[in-house]
Amino acid sequence: MPSPSSSPTPLLILGTGALATLFAARLSAAGYAVTILGTWAEALDAFAAHGARIQWPDGREEAHPVSMARSPQEAPPARYAIVLNKAWQTERTARWLAEILPADGLALTLQNGLGNDEILIQALGRERVAAGVTIVGATVVAPGVVRPSGMPRVSLGEHPRLEPLRLALAAAGFDVEVAADVQSVIWGKLAINAGLNPLTALLGVPNGGLLEDPAARLFMHRAAEEVAAVAAAQGITLPYDDAAAAVEDVARRTAPNLSSMLQDLRRGAPTEIDAICGAVARIGAQIGTPAPLNEALWAMVRERVAKGPSDARPSP
Repeated sequence: MPSPSSSPTPLLILGTGALATLFAARLSAAGYAVTILGTWAEALDAFAAHGARIQWPDGREEAHPVSMARSPQEAPPARYAIVLNKAWQTERTARWLAEILPADGLALTLQNGLGNDEILIQALGRERVAAGVTIVGATVVAPGVVRPSGMPRVSLGEHPRLEPLRLALAAAGFDVEVAADVQSVIWGKLAINAGLNPLTALLGVPNGGLLEDPAARLFMHRAAEEVAAVAAAQGITLPYDDAAAAVEDVARRTAPNLSSMLQDLRRGAPTEIDAICGAVARIGAQIGTPAPLNEALWAMVRERVAKGPSDARPSP
């Protein structure tokens, strides 16, 4: 935590959804000066009026002050940025960061899916980009309000400029580890996302709902196992031995949580299916390791998105 006698370390968070709200609140509570840069007007208004708010499962709510910016021109100088918006927004985020991140700065992507770090590196250079993953349940209750579940964990890839951000996240109460092989943790998170997100979105159930339906549980296992197979074919070793067991463990630990993809479908927003199941299917086809279930889930979610939010909720 920053020293009370020193000025708070400025941090920039890209995104306005569940994870961005949670990270902003926790970092602010730890004494950091947080600015949230994004485009969701209702959330930005809520941040300006009430701060970033956490609603705990017992109903308690706490609010922590943050600044907000609606464009890169409004963002104050910050050497460190954490990218937590959707994968489909990464190209715009990269352009924004190219405008405002200093030459000795660092952008850390903790986004879902594949390819986010490559997009950021193209715009910022490898020396200004670090990658990692986070596994934590978080549901948007209202704009600027998030309900967390489970222990917030962050795995970071090694980077020479990363230590200040590692310290900030640890001070904010995150369980932080630095992994020598960042592709291992990215593909490990990808297998979890592929197993949970599309099925919960299509079925309209929380994460734990997949454990209650034998067919959904089987599909969850197989989607994660396909990702593990595509990773193995590229020489990437996941951070666990059994993808099916790993995704089931996350589903159990975050049972009441609504996946980000389900939340996106319900409000009619684009999803990250292209960067999750779509990426697995494309890479699998390229290297001769097909991922037919991921390909099917990719197509089904895209079709559901095309039908609009009215079809995203289960019948009463």
